[in-house]
Amino acid sequence: MEILRIRTLRGPNVWSPHRSIEALVSCKAGSPEFAKRLRTLFPKIGPLDPEGSEAHALAVAALALQAQAGCRVAYLRTAKTRLPWEHFVVVEYSEEKVGRLAMERAVELCRAALDDVPFDPDAAIAELSELDEDIRLGPSTGSIVNAAIDRGVPYFRLTEGSLVQFGWGFRQRRIQAAETDGDGAIAENIAQDKDLTKELLDAAGVPVPHGRVVQDAEDAWLAACEIGGPVVVKPRDGNQGKGIAVNVSAREDVVSSFHAASKVSREVIVERFVPGSDYRLLVIGSKLVAAARRDPPHVIGDGKRTVRELVHEVNLDPRRGSGHATSLTRIPLDEIALATLARQGLEAGSVPEKGRRVALRNNANLSTGGSATDVTGEVHPEVAARAIDAARMVGLDICGVDMVCREVQIPLEEQGGAVVEVNAAPGLRMHLSPSYGKGRPVGEAAISTLFPDGSDGRIPLVAVTGTNGKTTTVRLISRFLEESGFKVGMTTTDGVYVGDRKIDSGDCSGPKSAKSVLMEPDVEAAVCGTARGGIRREGLAFDLCDVAVVTNLGMGDHLGLSQIENVEDLARVKQTVVKALSPQGTAVLNAGDPLVAAMAEGCRGSVLYFCSDPHHPLLVSSRAMGRKVLFPGRDGIHAACGSEEHFFPWEGIPLARGGTIPFQVENAMAAIGAAWALGIEWKRIAAGLAGFESDAGTTPGRFNFFDYRGATLIADYGHNADAMIALVKAVKSMPAKRRIVVISGAGDRRDEDIRMQTGILGELFDEAILYEDQCQRGRADGEVLSLLRSGFSSASRTSKVSEIRGEFAAIDLALSRLSSGDLCLILVDQVEEALAHIASAMAA
Repeated sequence: MEILRIRTLRGPNVWSPHRSIEALVSCKAGSPEFAKRLRTLFPKIGPLDPEGSEAHALAVAALALQAQAGCRVAYLRTAKTRLPWEHFVVVEYSEEKVGRLAMERAVELCRAALDDVPFDPDAAIAELSELDEDIRLGPSTGSIVNAAIDRGVPYFRLTEGSLVQFGWGFRQRRIQAAETDGDGAIAENIAQDKDLTKELLDAAGVPVPHGRVVQDAEDAWLAACEIGGPVVVKPRDGNQGKGIAVNVSAREDVVSSFHAASKVSREVIVERFVPGSDYRLLVIGSKLVAAARRDPPHVIGDGKRTVRELVHEVNLDPRRGSGHATSLTRIPLDEIALATLARQGLEAGSVPEKGRRVALRNNANLSTGGSATDVTGEVHPEVAARAIDAARMVGLDICGVDMVCREVQIPLEEQGGAVVEVNAAPGLRMHLSPSYGKGRPVGEAAISTLFPDGSDGRIPLVAVTGTNGKTTTVRLISRFLEESGFKVGMTTTDGVYVGDRKIDSGDCSGPKSAKSVLMEPDVEAAVCGTARGGIRREGLAFDLCDVAVVTNLGMGDHLGLSQIENVEDLARVKQTVVKALSPQGTAVLNAGDPLVAAMAEGCRGSVLYFCSDPHHPLLVSSRAMGRKVLFPGRDGIHAACGSEEHFFPWEGIPLARGGTIPFQVENAMAAIGAAWALGIEWKRIAAGLAGFESDAGTTPGRFNFFDYRGATLIADYGHNADAMIALVKAVKSMPAKRRIVVISGAGDRRDEDIRMQTGILGELFDEAILYEDQCQRGRADGEVLSLLRSGFSSASRTSKVSEIRGEFAAIDLALSRLSSGDLCLILVDQVEEALAHIASAMAA
């Protein structure tokens, strides 16, 4: 068994909507004996194929290892390739690194079963569990993300930490743990400065314990004497209870507490100790959403074991962990704990009598081993109001307000209680999974604050796929949206655009480019060209789209790559976009292409067909059922729904040149269909069509026209057989004394595909000039040119074929041979550079 290739599919993909690890595996059929040995090695593996399929066993093992490590995963699939020993093994993951490691360990497990050697599944599970705990979202961030998922709000995890973006474009919001992008740096700084916080709260009438900043240990003792009675010693800008000592009276305790606090912060505060219980009140968006009483960490003596042994036993509770991933934290036996023991006349090796409660800290923070009891339903309205006042005074969206009082059912002023601290990015786990009492939906409250009024944070998103016409269709849809006042983010095969600004260049029709657009904070609508390669490599960048456009498939393109052997395989890949359609969305499909039309089956949304044949049965039947359809007529493009019809005349569609360029007519219909599905007004669509020319400035490399000394030049990026057919059909309708074509070929296409292109062109063009692409994509020098020439050799029309090195040299040669009335089709490779070269030659 060998993994030949492994991919991470980070979004909806050809297999499923789940994030998955896809492995291409070389393995044998397997045997019942293999399955028996595998179960002996890993008894918890789950159901196996009775015949002992190695590929299926690998999938089950990779899934089971993750599940046993605590990951929530359920989906797996295996599929054969055209080679009988190669299989796709697809397994869902919750964390990418964990999923990939699980696949590696599953291979080791299967090999151990094949070789009949030992394997330690417990060690593998422990390794996966530790990795998962390190990188998965903590409970606070995780609760907000889960609430977003339940609400249908999309999200991106921006780092391996807790920085998360919810929503897209201008509707996006971001959090870092339980801190929102609405919590400014000033508010955070105020919350970290305990002394400043007290001043502001005191000015707002919120009860606070009085004290002051101290300079050294002696000054700390002096402040304690000034205050009188027990005091609290704490860092001025600490958090999570670090370095805090409470109910301190003796000089030596004040001094040691000062030294502990000074390790956390340069400045230390000594303030009045407020007797009572420690409460955390959670305020989100000016509302009290949860409250908990926090109890300091402690153990109960049994008269036999030492404090250290009792702490060890408490820490064995599976709810206690070393970080924030679990509902409780292990109790540390650190300097503060030892000092707390000393004040009780104990040390770590002491054996407390049976039933004695031994405190290990005076503060009750969960991060230092404390526990929590939910008291949300007991909070007096006046106590809630003081917490909300404190949060508002500091300026935090999500705020943890720490109070000390005897009980929360009585106003603070009546019992001498006080707000002792205000926390930015408060931990939420005490409210999600309290040690005692009811968990509260604090994640939902956070999402409701970030996205009020039921908003899901989405912007209009159109995904466009197909063999040809994607970029022109994307650009035209974007133009319609711009006419409607949207700032549009657009991904195409020649770059990424936000409004008029190009933010990336090259072929940007994959998920990374789409994600970059959805992360742009100014984007109000997104139109994403979505190519085969990105879908196969990573899946989609989005979970749902509002409109899915499939222009065509024809004979297909990129066959023989990524295990796509035929056009049916290609259709399954492209259909991923349609499967990602929102139930309220619309699939815009080419009824004239059977494989595209078939994608309507299983579509969750509605279907809008377009077709060059107005009498196509699908169009006729769909219109009869009152559905939207688009088709061309003698006078223009018709948009019909039942008996209602709207009409766009050819003179208002310069892209189609009076309807004489069939593929541009189809592109226009696809774009109109998307705009119609989005609810864009007819007048906006008409304005967009009227201003959309087939020139280098509007659609670079897409049937761009130039007039060169009385000859017609056309520059196009067509690079497959279907494109050649469409180009020949368009050029054939244009008068010309002589026709010349300039062409190269991509080396990663099949031999027959390269020959087919020139075979098609050779039926129309009188002369051909061949040049080599800048990158031959694995081919030897001259190999592609030989294949191109062989295609022309079988053609009936082309009588002269020239070869030259370099795209610009080929263009110059073609221009030198042109006379008035001739037509030259230049199939460009480097679009921007070639168009600039043509423009320069025309200006000379």
